[in-house]
Amino acid sequence: MRRDIFQAIADPTRRAIISLIALQAMTPNAIAENFNTTRQAISKHLRILTECELVKQEHQGREIYYSLEIEKMKEIDQWLSQYREIWQTRFNQLDELLATIKK
Repeated sequence: MRRDIFQAIADPTRRAIISLIALQAMTPNAIAENFNTTRQAISKHLRILTECELVKQEHQGREIYYSLEIEKMKEIDQWLSQYREIWQTRFNQLDELLATIKK
């Protein structure tokens, strides 16, 4: 069963992991060094992100590197864009109203 992307990114630790690996691929140990938690907890977060296909694994020798799956992030952005448009329209209407009141 694949996990829901939005449940995965709801967790602040997983969002922080996404931010870290967006810059460069990292090993689980390198990721864990950035958190005050166990390596096992980070592995669990990485497993959830992998199941959601937000991150991908690449084996290099004995190491596994995790990197961001940009296409999945684009899916999230597309979903959010509809709300971005709604709020932009509302802010524009508010600007017009405030300009009218100011006159």
